Amino acid sequence: MKKKITKAIFPVAGLGTRFLPATKSVPKEIMTLVDRPLIQYAIDEARAAGIKEFIFVTSRGKGALEDYFDEAPQLEQSLRKKGKDELLQILQDTNMESGAIAYIRQHKALGLGHAVWCARRLISNEPFAVILPDDVIAADKPCLQQMVEAYEEAPGCMVAAMEVPSAQTSSYGVLDVKDDMGSLVSVNGMVEKPKAEDAPSNLAVIGRYILTPDVLRSLNKKHVGAGGEIQLTDAIAAEIAEERPVYGFRFRGQRFDCGSKAGFLQATVSFGLDRPELRDDLLGYIENIVGVQKAAE
Repeated sequence: MKKKITKAIFPVAGLGTRFLPATKSVPKEIMTLVDRPLIQYAIDEARAAGIKEFIFVTSRGKGALEDYFDEAPQLEQSLRKKGKDELLQILQDTNMESGAIAYIRQHKALGLGHAVWCARRLISNEPFAVILPDDVIAADKPCLQQMVEAYEEAPGCMVAAMEVPSAQTSSYGVLDVKDDMGSLVSVNGMVEKPKAEDAPSNLAVIGRYILTPDVLRSLNKKHVGAGGEIQLTDAIAAEIAEERPVYGFRFRGQRFDCGSKAGFLQATVSFGLDRPELRDDLLGYIENIVGVQKAAE
C-alpha cells in the first residue's frame, strides 16, 4: 500500500549572510513579505498538501524562529479584550499544535543533503517532502499540493522544476531529461550547478522535493560533491543509477528567490499588489516612480 506524505523537512540552518545586518539578530526565515514571514508561506503550503509533521533543521541563533510558532497568551488576551477578532484569528493561525513541530540541530554547514540527513531518525521508512523557505511560490494551487497529487499517479522521487535561461544553469541543479510528458518529465540524471555549455537542459530544480527513504540511505554514505558539500541532488541521482524512478515536475505558479535581495523585493511587490487593501496605493506609487524616471530620461 502506497504511504501518504505526512512529514516535511524545512532546512533553516543557514546564516542568511546576504541579508546582513538584518540577520545579525533576526533569522532570515522570519523576515516578512508584506506581513507574513517567509516560513509562514512554507508552512501554509505544507498544510495545504496534507503535511501533519513539520521537521525544522536549525542551527544556533534560531530561537526567534521557534518562538514564532508558539502561543502568545498576553497578546491573544489583549486582542480578545479589544474585540479584534480578525487579528486574533490571524495570530492563532500561526500557532502549531504541541508535538507537530520537531527541531533538529545541524551543527556544521555541510550542505543541503547533510541537512536532510540530520532528520533521518524522524522520517524512518516513509516518503517525505522537503521545502526550502527561500523559494516562495505564488500559485492558485500550492506547489507542494500539485506535487503530492502528481505523486499519487507517479510514485518515486520528485523535484519541482522550472525552465531557466541557459546563462543561469550554473546556479541550479539541472535535469537530464529522459522522457518529457508535459507536467512530468522522467529523469536520466541530475547535474549540480553546471556551466551553460555543460548543462543537459535548462530545466532547473527548485526548492520543493518529494523523496523516498532510499535517498536517506544514500545520504548515509556522506559523499562529498560540488562545492565540498553533501549534495541532495547527488543522493537523488543515485536513485536513478539504481533504476528507481525520479521525476521532474513543472509546477504551475511563479517562483521568487527570496534568498536574494532582488528576489525578496520582487516578491514583496508582487504579494503586495495581490492584496486588495494595498493594491491601489502600491500601484499608484509604482506608477508615479516609473513616470518620474521616464520624465528624467
